[in-house]
Amino acid sequence: MTVSPDLDRRFREAAATLGLVDVGFDIVDSPIGELLVAASDRGLASISFDPDPDEALERLARIAGPRVLRSPRSVDHARRELDEYFGGRRRAFDLALDLRSLPPFTVSVLEQLARVPYGETTTYGQLASRVGHPRAARAVGTVMNRNRIPIVLPCHRVVGSTGDLTGYAGGLDRKRTLLELEGAR
Repeated sequence: MTVSPDLDRRFREAAATLGLVDVGFDIVDSPIGELLVAASDRGLASISFDPDPDEALERLARIAGPRVLRSPRSVDHARRELDEYFGGRRRAFDLALDLRSLPPFTVSVLEQLARVPYGETTTYGQLASRVGHPRAARAVGTVMNRNRIPIVLPCHRVVGSTGDLTGYAGGLDRKRTLLELEGAR
């Protein structure tokens, strides 16, 4: 049995409208490739550089609940702000974030990360100092590597102590592109 695209769209919209979706997601085109963007009723829950949803969606289901559904409308606000960012019309995001299930240290690092201004960079050590753990640069690096909301929580703005570009879950080419977009490189 084949379902028409119109019926499929109506089903997804009805599920979202009735609150039957724990996390809605869609694939968003961007200058750095396709992004899997997901949101819950609490806010933006994930941006993944891998548009193959299996692993990201399983992680989201463990965090927010099993009702994960492709629902473009669920990410409209995030899509608009990402489009504005990539178009050079947005320097700060105004999105609620769903950070549930993250340990307190991770949340504090991400909160400080969110304060790194557009077009500027910081180091892992500086970020560690800002959260009161000046010797935790490696732990901060782990938080950056596991950041499930890159771009909005701008881990691309974190560089090595010498200013060199270091690891980035989306790859160094994407990191470089984002920093160039912001005029930081």
